[in-house]
Amino acid sequence: MTDKDFEEPIDEVPGDEGSEARASGPDSHGADAAASAADDQGEAELTIDDILAAVQSDEAAGADSAEAAAAGTRDEPELLGDLKRVQAEYANYRRRTEEQRELELERARGSVARSLLPVLDDLDRAEKHGDLVEGAPLAAIADKLRGIVAKLGVERYGAAGDVFDPQQHEAIFQAPTPGTEAPTILEVVEVGYRLGTTELRPAKVVVAVPAE
Repeated sequence: MTDKDFEEPIDEVPGDEGSEARASGPDSHGADAAASAADDQGEAELTIDDILAAVQSDEAAGADSAEAAAAGTRDEPELLGDLKRVQAEYANYRRRTEEQRELELERARGSVARSLLPVLDDLDRAEKHGDLVEGAPLAAIADKLRGIVAKLGVERYGAAGDVFDPQQHEAIFQAPTPGTEAPTILEVVEVGYRLGTTELRPAKVVVAVPAE
């Protein structure tokens, strides 16, 4: 063996890669995991600023609740006023509805009664002629028909001797009569009828007036 063989440089030393592999092996990974856990534990710890922020948040929530309660207290009078207004409107609606219903019923009854007026006039004329004697069939029919009209609320007015009222009576003739001091009904030509406050027909009469 010559000296030249001992002087040749050795480029690689067997086992270097194994050393590096051993340096980056399981022991190095365990160290990294431990360092990471330490960092996570540091981040999980609360600071003074975090605690103060949490306290301020609780106080803000309490203040919001107090403001909401105060707002609800302020709204109670307004809600009460709205309720009273709704009740008043409903009461007015019911009153108007009842008045309208009564008016419609009176109109319906008046329409029926007006259609019966000519029949009532015929009965009056028959009575004047003596055709409605007691016990006669026509007299019984007349009584029933007049009873039905009375149940409808129809009233007849106008009789001889009553004071003449131009708002209720229609004068078809004026007869100067000695001893008469005020216009008075002398004769009823056609009886008047009313239903409640509705006049179905004015009474047509002959009026006795003072003689000059």
